[in-house]
Amino acid sequence: MAEKLNVELREDFGKGAARRLRAESRVPAVLYGHGEAPLHLSLPGHETALAARNPNALLQLQLADGTSHLALIKEVQRHPLKRSLNHLDLIIVKKGEKVEVEIPVVLTGEPVSPSIAVVDLLTLTLSVDALNVPEQVEIDVEGTEDGFQVFAGDVKLPGDAELINDPEILVVSVALPRVEEEGDEETEEAEAAEGAEGESAEGSEEASEEE
Repeated sequence: MAEKLNVELREDFGKGAARRLRAESRVPAVLYGHGEAPLHLSLPGHETALAARNPNALLQLQLADGTSHLALIKEVQRHPLKRSLNHLDLIIVKKGEKVEVEIPVVLTGEPVSPSIAVVDLLTLTLSVDALNVPEQVEIDVEGTEDGFQVFAGDVKLPGDAELINDPEILVVSVALPRVEEEGDEETEEAEAAEGAEGESAEGSEEASEEE
């Protein structure tokens, strides 16, 4: 279901105007797509931040003149430290069309101990109904053991979603954790020390020859 936001058109542009908007707890955004001229918008900060927790959120943008647009969040720019919203790129979508989106991969269940599950591909690229974008793709690893693997083509996709990725790409693997033995570490340290001593000795010999 689309998240409804009351938005305003922006007439001032540039970094200074964007900073002023953010100081007023609003988020600058650009809406584009379907051959229409881009619209520069100002979005309510709190409501937009809540909606943007879903990277593919569907928004219903309501303007003061009564017009509205359905849009997907295409790109989110955040403050590098505060992680607050700096800017949004939004793309217009229509009922009945499909869009390509990146859907997060989420694991459910636990493999047999001491094996651990590793997500090798964090997102899957899917073609989905623009008005019904799934929040995540779930892969069940309950009871799996070392050597278990899931490739993109094996993943059960939600609804009528279609896979865009190479079906042979590895998505999830289960393996035993790698344990480094103390002996190995001591050997590496000894080899490193020997190497340093060798370099020092070579340096002394070269110095003697030069003299």
